[in-house]
Amino acid sequence: MAKVTSSKLNIAIIHPDLGIGGAERLIVDAAVELASQGHKVHVFTAHHDKNRCFEETVAGTFPVTVYGSFLPRHIFYHFHALCAYLRCLFVAFCVLFMWHSFDVILADQVSVVIPILKIKRSTKVVFYCHFPDLLLAQHSTFIRRMYRKPIDYAEEITTGIADLILVNSKFTASTFANTFKYLDAKGIRPAVLYPAVNVDQFNEPSSFKLNFLSINRFERKKNIQLAISAFAMLNSPEGVLKHKDITNASLTIVGEHVLFMPVFPMIDIMVMLCAY
Repeated sequence: MAKVTSSKLNIAIIHPDLGIGGAERLIVDAAVELASQGHKVHVFTAHHDKNRCFEETVAGTFPVTVYGSFLPRHIFYHFHALCAYLRCLFVAFCVLFMWHSFDVILADQVSVVIPILKIKRSTKVVFYCHFPDLLLAQHSTFIRRMYRKPIDYAEEITTGIADLILVNSKFTASTFANTFKYLDAKGIRPAVLYPAVNVDQFNEPSSFKLNFLSINRFERKKNIQLAISAFAMLNSPEGVLKHKDITNASLTIVGEHVLFMPVFPMIDIMVMLCAY
């Protein structure tokens, strides 16, 4: 990387679905900051709904190009991972054959694109691992395990091909090592790059009240119950923290309920709120 760091870079970012979510927020923040530093940034994705996206993606700060939106996101609400792989591979091949070489390509979530992007040897590929996908997928039945086996294997092998691997926390770095044991045995260690925070919003003095904020989709794997139970412990007589700012604090839970998702997570949350 030493040869290109002295000048402005031509950077491509490949993201599966440029909607609204934590991963999308991180990618958009990265693109905005890189563009503000004078780098040329171009975002490629398989889906970008201009009516449901972060405003920076339509503000013109950086171009967004969509390839493969005609490809299905699922097959009868199954095979989401396989469809995501196919859509991202289509994007990667379009970037490879329809665009000149980039100095750096940042990919996240779907690592299977990395070998395609590495065909142009002059390009350095950075992969941002928000969390190992194989830990987020269900392996509850024999059919699911057989379906996931080649996908999980491909995730680990292709992740290791990146020139640089980034994770969002030390916790994710330890999870990475415990999950991708083959890569860990080879000495492949990810670097930690925390999600960005806009600190300018804290510059002006204002009335302050401590508020714990939980932003997630309302689904069980996000474990929103943990935020509720932890907040209840802080405010209980036996709470480990005794401070007026803690006792006067509030908890805000914000999220969306994905279409066709079972309602059970919402029921779980309402039951816990009633219990506290």
